[in-house]
Amino acid sequence: FNNEVLRDAEEDLFGKIYEYFLNEFAMTGAQEGGEFFTPYSLVNTIVNVIEPDHGVVLDPAVGSAGMFVQTGYFIESEGSKPAEKVTFFGQEKTETNTKLAKMNLAVHGLEGSILEGNTFYDDKHDLAAACDFVMANPPFNVDGVDKEKDFVKKDPRLPFGLPRNDNANYLWIQYFYSYLKPTGRAGFVMSSAASDAGHSEKEIREKLVKTGAVDVMLAIGNNFFYTRSLPCTLWFFDRAKEQNPERKDQILMLDARKIYRKVTTKVNDFSPEQLQNLMCIVALYRGNTSKFTMQVDEYLKMAQGLTQTLPKLLDEFKAIYQGTFNILLEFMKTFSKTTPIVEWHKRMQEFERKGATYHEAANKLCSVAQESKAELNNLEPIAKQCHNLRRTLDKLLRELTDLVAFGTKEYSLNRDKVFKELNLKAKLDKLRQMQQELAGNPDEEEPGLLYGVEYFYKQALWLQSRFPDSVYNDVAGLCKVVTQEEVEAKDYSLTPGRYVGVAALIDDDFDYEERLKEIHLELAKLNEEAEGLTMRIADNFNDLLI
Repeated sequence: FNNEVLRDAEEDLFGKIYEYFLNEFAMTGAQEGGEFFTPYSLVNTIVNVIEPDHGVVLDPAVGSAGMFVQTGYFIESEGSKPAEKVTFFGQEKTETNTKLAKMNLAVHGLEGSILEGNTFYDDKHDLAAACDFVMANPPFNVDGVDKEKDFVKKDPRLPFGLPRNDNANYLWIQYFYSYLKPTGRAGFVMSSAASDAGHSEKEIREKLVKTGAVDVMLAIGNNFFYTRSLPCTLWFFDRAKEQNPERKDQILMLDARKIYRKVTTKVNDFSPEQLQNLMCIVALYRGNTSKFTMQVDEYLKMAQGLTQTLPKLLDEFKAIYQGTFNILLEFMKTFSKTTPIVEWHKRMQEFERKGATYHEAANKLCSVAQESKAELNNLEPIAKQCHNLRRTLDKLLRELTDLVAFGTKEYSLNRDKVFKELNLKAKLDKLRQMQQELAGNPDEEEPGLLYGVEYFYKQALWLQSRFPDSVYNDVAGLCKVVTQEEVEAKDYSLTPGRYVGVAALIDDDFDYEERLKEIHLELAKLNEEAEGLTMRIADNFNDLLI
């Protein structure tokens, strides 16, 4: 940390480093399965839905204070300073996590009161009905809470009654509601089972629904946590709804279980665009059409902006590719005078015909790229051309590499002095680098231009195809605004999947080819891991024999 580079670094570098180590720590399974560390995607979702931009912010299961850190980022993105807008209060059961939380605030330049204490038996900050925002990721399905203690029996934070079973989920849910001011908002992570729990928990849920405070229920798919694979649900309260006769009767059910990107074979999250798309749905539900319109426009402008840089890079790739092919062709002609190369010559001719397909596609794209506009209809054919050209380019480079490899192996060209002086490997490496610039995945730090045009066009299409009039409407399999009467008809279930229905079996926006490629890569990695385990087992067995 005393490194000169770090001392001179700008922005929140220390905070980012600390977050990185917390992330690594969580993935090792430390602290009871990493409970103290809430994945960035879920934290960011909660913050963006409740928009904590003023007043008292509480997390009674604060963990490593990730909610507060993300709140700070949110306020800074709005052009304000967190210290001038909010006051943070947190409570954490263990000493280690309390220290982690305090350090997390410190390295991010944030201030707050983090106190150690068991929230079930001790309300350290005494903030009932005093919070503008509450956010938390409490431990799921905790049993063993001593409900015979006087503090629990008389706890003012349980306005809907003490649940009769040992599960503490509905203790937490009531805490979050009770901490809020009449205008406060809450967002928290909860076990999916809690949305349908029966007996006394159902009675509590019914009372909660009737208050009108339940605002959004967001279902999250598997593998969002680093050390557990179960799905979860994000609950959101907005107590201002209780005073609004029209909104009081509405709850947005949002099923995002099929919306995710794969980080590893075991971990999923939301891409920045997926998160923004979900936030656009919430904004439309709340009557805010400007966010939706701005987001669609931003996607289209990003796609259109990338098209403007395509011609130059495509021409550069074409020049290097053609130059490499011509060098190989000239060498082959000279080499054929001393060695029969019928099969190689045949393959070269076939490759040259395929190369013409690339030239045609690239020229066609270049001719329309300069005239592109930030409009969905205008970008649709360009996005399709980018998709086709990306596939053509990928195949072309693989076949050129195979062509060089065939000649090298078939005729032992590694021993040919003239061939070695061509330095084809360096030229192929340059082409691969340029191919990444053109067709690289958008999840990388610098997404490929062709992929980027297609990707951002699809994000705009995803939103506009579902909400064509830029106003909220129910979308089968994704979202539905329900009334209290509808909730009552389903036994006061708050599980989004029971309301949104099922989407069409075939999703025109889903890239099946890309998904197959992802599955292939996942399978290759699993096979590699299996091979490594097999070798380890064999080595261990040999050690036993020795």
